[in-house]
Amino acid sequence: MTTAPDSSALQIGGVLETALYVDDMPRAVAFFSNVLGLRTLKQGDRLTAFDAGAHSVLLVFARGASQADTTSERGTVPGHDGCGPLHMALRISADAYDGWKARLAAHGVPMRGEMSWPAGGRSLYFEDPDGHVLEFATPGLWANY
Repeated sequence: MTTAPDSSALQIGGVLETALYVDDMPRAVAFFSNVLGLRTLKQGDRLTAFDAGAHSVLLVFARGASQADTTSERGTVPGHDGCGPLHMALRISADAYDGWKARLAAHGVPMRGEMSWPAGGRSLYFEDPDGHVLEFATPGLWANY
């Protein structure tokens, strides 16, 4: 019988990756690179990975291209996919809020909403070209941010 390790030794360090699924990879790459200014870590027809700051990676997959397991001599990555408008929030400083709002407007990105949170954080909601609801969030949104 195997005993579980002490839970104090098992800590989650944060979200490393999150994924969005897109219909037009070049259009998505242009949006995340040019509008949001994210640096490309890896680019291909099936997957583009972006540096999303603070040790986080945004994976953008061509919709339907990652449904099957991917197996190599190094191991197996289980298949996955998503449909419909997904949601993702990106951390920004409170001082950058108005600048990001102006940048999105300059690129013709329509705002979907704004929210002032009880603890003082603010959120700005907008869509990427595939209809995913993206958010810029300032500190004060959650107790741990």
